[in-house]
Amino acid sequence: MDRAGSTAQASSPTTVLIGVLVVVFLFQELLGVFGVSFAFALAWPLSENPWTLVTSVFVHRRIMHLVPNALFLFVIGIILERRTEPWRFYAFFVVVGVIAGVLEVTVGQVLGGPVAVLGASGAVFGLLGYILSGNPITDAVADRISVDPRVAILVMIGVALAITWLTRGRQVALVAHFTGLVLGLLAGRAHVLRAEQSTRSPPRGGRRGQF
Repeated sequence: MDRAGSTAQASSPTTVLIGVLVVVFLFQELLGVFGVSFAFALAWPLSENPWTLVTSVFVHRRIMHLVPNALFLFVIGIILERRTEPWRFYAFFVVVGVIAGVLEVTVGQVLGGPVAVLGASGAVFGLLGYILSGNPITDAVADRISVDPRVAILVMIGVALAITWLTRGRQVALVAHFTGLVLGLLAGRAHVLRAEQSTRSPPRGGRRGQF
């Protein structure tokens, strides 16, 4: 029996993350009774509550903040997780979420107002950026068109700005969304989630279809 294969089939990184988001939200609701539900939100100075660098990625303000992120994560994650290893998926989600949150509160601090950020949207937008730039269609187009790397980066920034603008709204962490998208787009072109060939069998027909 292939233990690695059976483990991969038994647990989906996407559903595990969604489960964590739900459990954390329920825990938040319990803490809310005692008025400490925002103890996990990220705010400046970052060194004051360092654990919030990670916890802020998993906490949400209310149920209608959690549900869209969970649904978006499910749709994108189910596609990506089939082409990567669980540890890569988890690491990418957390790292992108942390960086997006840090830039959100840092920009808010520079602009003169205290900002607290929470939610998985930065990480989820990172997954979206990855799937937009790391899919086989984008690879095929990039192989046929010779573009200066600086121009390619500008195009990615433009795409990220356009998508971020579409998500604008009251109390929306636009900097986190933009940061997640840019990181995802760059990571997608580098294929950082692509599983090692020695540990993951390539899809039928070779490398086509890989992220």
